[in-house]
Amino acid sequence: MIIKEVELNNFRIYKGISIIPFKPDSLKNICIISGQNGFGKTTFLMSLVWCLYGKQMQDVDDLYYKEIADQGGYNKYIANSLNRLSKNEGETKFHVAVTFSKLNIPDLPCTEIKITRSFDIFTNTNDQVEILIDGHPNELANEVGPEFFIRDYILPKEIAKFFFFDAEKIVTLAEINTAEQRRKLSEAYSEVLGIKKYEDLKNQLEELQIKLRQESASQKEKQLLIDLNAEEEKCDLTIKENEIQIRQLKDDLQFKRKESSDIQGKLIRAGSVISIEELNDLRTKETTLNSRLEKLQNELKDSFEVIPFAIAGELFQEVSDQLEVEVNIRKIKFQQENINETTNKVLNELFNFPRPPELLIDHRIHDFYSELFKKLIIKHFFGDTPDIPDGFFAIHDYSEAEQNELNALLNNIKLSFKEAFKRINGDVNQIRNELGIIRRRLRDADANKEDYVISSLRERKAKLDNEIFRIEETIDDLNIEIGERTNEKTQILKRKLEIAKKIEVSEKNREKDELITDKINRLRDFINTFKEQKKRSLEKQILHGLEVLMHKRDFITNVRVDIVAEDVDIVLFNSRGEEIKKETLSKGEQQMYATALLRGLVEESEIEFPVFIDSPMQKFDEKHAENIVKYFYPNASEQVVIFPLVNKELNVKEFNILSKYICQTILIDNINTDKSEFMEVEPSEFLGTYNQLYNNAL
Repeated sequence: MIIKEVELNNFRIYKGISIIPFKPDSLKNICIISGQNGFGKTTFLMSLVWCLYGKQMQDVDDLYYKEIADQGGYNKYIANSLNRLSKNEGETKFHVAVTFSKLNIPDLPCTEIKITRSFDIFTNTNDQVEILIDGHPNELANEVGPEFFIRDYILPKEIAKFFFFDAEKIVTLAEINTAEQRRKLSEAYSEVLGIKKYEDLKNQLEELQIKLRQESASQKEKQLLIDLNAEEEKCDLTIKENEIQIRQLKDDLQFKRKESSDIQGKLIRAGSVISIEELNDLRTKETTLNSRLEKLQNELKDSFEVIPFAIAGELFQEVSDQLEVEVNIRKIKFQQENINETTNKVLNELFNFPRPPELLIDHRIHDFYSELFKKLIIKHFFGDTPDIPDGFFAIHDYSEAEQNELNALLNNIKLSFKEAFKRINGDVNQIRNELGIIRRRLRDADANKEDYVISSLRERKAKLDNEIFRIEETIDDLNIEIGERTNEKTQILKRKLEIAKKIEVSEKNREKDELITDKINRLRDFINTFKEQKKRSLEKQILHGLEVLMHKRDFITNVRVDIVAEDVDIVLFNSRGEEIKKETLSKGEQQMYATALLRGLVEESEIEFPVFIDSPMQKFDEKHAENIVKYFYPNASEQVVIFPLVNKELNVKEFNILSKYICQTILIDNINTDKSEFMEVEPSEFLGTYNQLYNNAL
């Protein structure tokens, strides 16, 4: 899949219609788009993300989330994207259109797909999205909805950050250390590597088997399953309603925080108690603390899933002990089966051995020595094999993988959960105290003005701050409930599966049931094997990327990808086998690691999607930059578009290294402060034209 054309209409600095037709070929896959700072490079990248994801662009990158929050919510943020000149001329609409070609979508043969997202600041409600397949509306796209179609058939938003990224800011991938950050990486990991679709298929088969067995269940069992299904639907409904409410509350929160900040600015300017610089410093600290608080609250939210198990710690330990007993009993049973099989083989051979015809053995003698012989074999050869306790039966009957997962959770509770929970809770309280101090200082800054306007502003701000606090608490409560309902759903599914196991399948459904059971078992084994293969392969890909890109040889000699349940972590080791903390890497090394991770995920994903890279050489020294242009950009994708600052992020030497891969070069020509245009030039004339335009001679 490649992007054939991008069209911007009145979008930010691009006034009127601006079109870039891309021209990659099989041998030359790199397009360079360049201009000076402020001319529209980052805006172009942002336009692609907005066209595909609209309001959900804030889920793609924290940068967009922060910008949207700073401007008081999505609608205000995106309404500011109307070109200023166009707005002055009475225009109210803008749009971005992206046309894809060389598509490979199962069950949807087509030549191209065009996605157009538009917004009208006059109505100021929702984006309008149109999807045309080979120039016509499509039933599938209309049926599932444009947002779902884009995420399911074009590019899931969870992995968009690996294809649209600012190379300077991808260092955040090297700073992933919270549970929330690792969970997001895990979601992207599952999507990129294709694990999720197999897990979804297994879950669907399990649900199908439950429905199939329900047909032959007793009335009591049917009622139990009906009740459990109702509870599950109730959980799903609560989770969905809470997620919708959280999104609405977060939008409201962004708006109120912006309004409160604006009022504070007015109060301080009127009161002249502290300088604007001090005000901005306090605001920056407040924003940083709010961001840290949100991350900690997400970590705290993750803890809510574990807390019920920690509370039931003794019972949880009893389950673990029982599982250990069941494993030992299974081993004993297996040993005893081997003893019986071995003993019977020896006795059969002994009694079948030819004996003299005159030697007659009475059946009583035969039986006596048979039993005695069995006891002697067991005594002398298997004397250390214990007996199975009378009346024993397996309560849980967990598989080895299920037992390992339970023990991993138990060890987490025993070893790290308590301390981690105390740390998170302590940090939350500390940050809230610091925020309280900062907010009091900001309130105190305007205390010397008592006229009506100032008093009204102060009252309005106090009201807003109270509402902000209330909204934050409500979001916390809703997240707690989501965690509780998610845990409840997991337990419901286990109970449904346990009930289904005990149901005797009807004759008419027996063949189907056996087939489904076989497929579930095969899928379960395949998923475990597939995960392990992908884990090993990704480890090799990341290490290979680091070896190729980094100029410090033998600095990182091993990479380990840890996957525990829904958590993914990547650990680096030096030649002595010691872990290298990613936060101790320099910014350039962190960017190299993040680039190697991106490269590994893209390679393993086998997803054919264009890669767009802003600020491609920030933080790189000369050797690292040379390795990037030699080994990363030419191989990143079938279509690679980079947005460098010429002579700073792409010099003559680096351009010449890339030249044999460059199919197209485009300059962003700034007509005035409110208008830029695209100007395509021949690759051989690119640097000369750039330097001539901007008086930056070589």
